[in-house]
Amino acid sequence: MTLSSLRIGRRSLLTATGSAAVLGTLAAGAAVSHGVRPVADSAPDRPLVVGHRGASGYRPEHTLASYELAARMGADYMETDLVSTKDGELVCRHEPEIGGTTDVAKHPEFASRRTAKTIDGTRYEGWFTDDFTLAELRTLRAVERIPQTRPHNRIYDGRFPIPTFGELIELKARLSEELGRDIGIYPEIKHSTWFTGRGLAMEQKVVDALDAARLNRPGATVFVQSFETGNLRALRSSLKVPLVQLTDATGAPADLVAAGDERTWADLTTAAGLKEIATYADAVGPNKDQVIARNPDGSLGAVTPLVANAHAAGLLVHPYTFRNENEFLPTNLRSPGTPADYGDIFAEYTAFLDAGVDGVFSDNADTALLAVTAR
Repeated sequence: MTLSSLRIGRRSLLTATGSAAVLGTLAAGAAVSHGVRPVADSAPDRPLVVGHRGASGYRPEHTLASYELAARMGADYMETDLVSTKDGELVCRHEPEIGGTTDVAKHPEFASRRTAKTIDGTRYEGWFTDDFTLAELRTLRAVERIPQTRPHNRIYDGRFPIPTFGELIELKARLSEELGRDIGIYPEIKHSTWFTGRGLAMEQKVVDALDAARLNRPGATVFVQSFETGNLRALRSSLKVPLVQLTDATGAPADLVAAGDERTWADLTTAAGLKEIATYADAVGPNKDQVIARNPDGSLGAVTPLVANAHAAGLLVHPYTFRNENEFLPTNLRSPGTPADYGDIFAEYTAFLDAGVDGVFSDNADTALLAVTAR
């Protein structure tokens, strides 16, 4: 197996044998899927550009306007996070807590729904999608999540509703036809164990939505991702599109914690851990710091073995998240000025492309596209 055969532009994903674990009734009675999960024939012969929450550097995240702008800027995929409403509908939000991404606080009719919940060990206060029906969420409008860093996005506050997963799929079809290229979608199933415990499991609904759109097939421009492991193992037998194991620089998967499994992200991203991931997933989506470490002063450090080990296991590597602003850049790549000013994002892209990544999650699809095509 050569490195070139692993690159995303070669239009095929090299994977080990799939492993199916039952999550509820999702995988019951289904045959285990084995073998290659090809990327669409339209995949470019370069690292992919994934529009993270759309073009969230320029529009409030997880809005149809943000997704559409990412596609028009040249993103290959529109990335979305999926959470559930009280009545079981899939909507596009980064977290179930929506106090920071919608104008819900300005709606007196929902004041009594403010509450506190512990999700995967973290306590949140605010308003939560699982306490609202879809019809109620439709009365809200999106706002900029980090206005102190992206004040220019505030001019769009209140203009866009919360979209459903079905509407994103419809947008994919419309833009693909209009732009003459197959725009992909890259949904993440959020907090699987927590939502399942509330009777709002999302996995089968994702499968059903992709089935209905004829996107659950080899070569469809779809990746499905999760920070948990059990749901991906189960989805292996139900989905024919590539699966992505998200990982983080600290902590552990929530489903493993809930099961009393002591393995951490550090364990899962060793060479042996990545080989295990390759039994049920086709790619990993690591935190950037897992690919290139940060020095104690916050500057860009040494390349880790993760990319090489992932490629050796047959996994693609799509790290997150690239952002133009100083606040998010390594200290040695920041420009003079405020945290909201742009730094040397192209130097950061270059370092990661040199490390061999197969795609990038970016809030700024235009700079990401320029970086990957410049090579």
